Amino acid sequence: MIRRLINKLLGKNESQPKSRPRGKSAGGPTIIPKAEHGVAREQISACALKTVAELQAAGFSAFVVGGAVRDLLLGRTPKDFDIATSAKPAEVRARFRRSRIIGRRFQIVHVMCGQETVEVSTFRANQAPGEADDDDRETDQHGRLTRDNVFGTQIDDALRRDFTINALFYDPGREEIWDYQGGVADLHARQVRVIGDPVARYREDPVRMLRAVRFAAKLNFAIEPGTRTPISLNTELLANVPKSRLFEEMLKLLLSGHAVESVIQLRSEGLHHGLLPLLDVILEQPMGEKFVMLALHNTDERIAADKGVSPGFLFATLLWHEVLAHTQKREAEGIKPVPALSLAMDEVLDLQKDKLAIPRRYDATMKEIWLLQPRFLQRAGERPFRLTTHPRFRAGFDFFLLRADSGDVEAELGDWWREFEAAGDTERRQMLIKDSGPKKRRRRGRKRATGDAEADAMIVPSVAEEG
Repeated sequence: MIRRLINKLLGKNESQPKSRPRGKSAGGPTIIPKAEHGVAREQISACALKTVAELQAAGFSAFVVGGAVRDLLLGRTPKDFDIATSAKPAEVRARFRRSRIIGRRFQIVHVMCGQETVEVSTFRANQAPGEADDDDRETDQHGRLTRDNVFGTQIDDALRRDFTINALFYDPGREEIWDYQGGVADLHARQVRVIGDPVARYREDPVRMLRAVRFAAKLNFAIEPGTRTPISLNTELLANVPKSRLFEEMLKLLLSGHAVESVIQLRSEGLHHGLLPLLDVILEQPMGEKFVMLALHNTDERIAADKGVSPGFLFATLLWHEVLAHTQKREAEGIKPVPALSLAMDEVLDLQKDKLAIPRRYDATMKEIWLLQPRFLQRAGERPFRLTTHPRFRAGFDFFLLRADSGDVEAELGDWWREFEAAGDTERRQMLIKDSGPKKRRRRGRKRATGDAEADAMIVPSVAEEG
């Protein structure tokens, strides 16, 4: 089916130009043949090939676009394939039975083929505010786009993209790359360059400053001087970005596989202290920076090894020293350690909602990891054995090892748990530490202090049994 559609395109697609020059014509793209770029259609996913072919067969322009083309040129495997087309969202939706229109600010279509989903967007224009009287393009008082559904041509679409290396279009039917903004040259120069006037583009969408840093760290590129200079001068623009969107961009950065380099780059660009609360948590903790940076390094290693990464675990590391500080404050008030930890967790999570916008769905994971930490200090009796059967043991164990490796707890404790976790049952029993303190017996029917009962009520059962 796909091959038949592609063969049809090669002879009948009216959306392609009649001549195919290697150079750039006035206002047109530089069209690069496969013999020069080396990207074959077989490197494109089956769903993306099918989607492009069907749109082109219907008379529309359609290309694989953006990061997928960039990554293929760099010899990387794209995570997903996005498509840009001259078809309007409703027209795309009508062509594919398994598809849906999503979004308000940027209306796009998700086309589904089995387990794969391809994102299809219509070519958009990039008019300056006031240049066109269009109800579908809205900006706030700072010039930030709040709604942008102004459709345009392919040239318009290339101009409105953020960086030259992301403004590349690949036609799988002819195996050609269309380059409107010199993106291929910037790939060869290994630099991130914004399209158009950097200040205007940052005002239009301040998140582009973060994206410039993320791409530079991810690709090991430099930020082109004209693109880099305005960043430190316009950091206040980030205050106008919704917290939820800022959080999403920071999460992409932290899970990019290059979090350590990204954080270092963000600090060097002046994007710190008061501008990005999640970054403040990382960099403004004298006692916790080593722990957090080690956690980010381990996250990068796991992503490089194609292992799963839990955002909940990562957030638990970012907020841990805040939890410790609140715990110590509660203990100074006379509250016992575990109840103090429980109270501290709730306080920190309540405070961060206004600053970081971490979704509540991660709260349970973070709490379980934190509440397991006191149990790793107990190495006597059956307690270590019971701990290893806890559903969150592996996450809590990895978290505790990070603490040991960063100096948060004694390194000897981390070594003991590494050996215990790897040992057999007999060896484990030989490793147990004898209880040095007297055993306490509780009389039946004795009423517990009200304060202790209320504090223990906040502890999950698996931790309360060790209370």
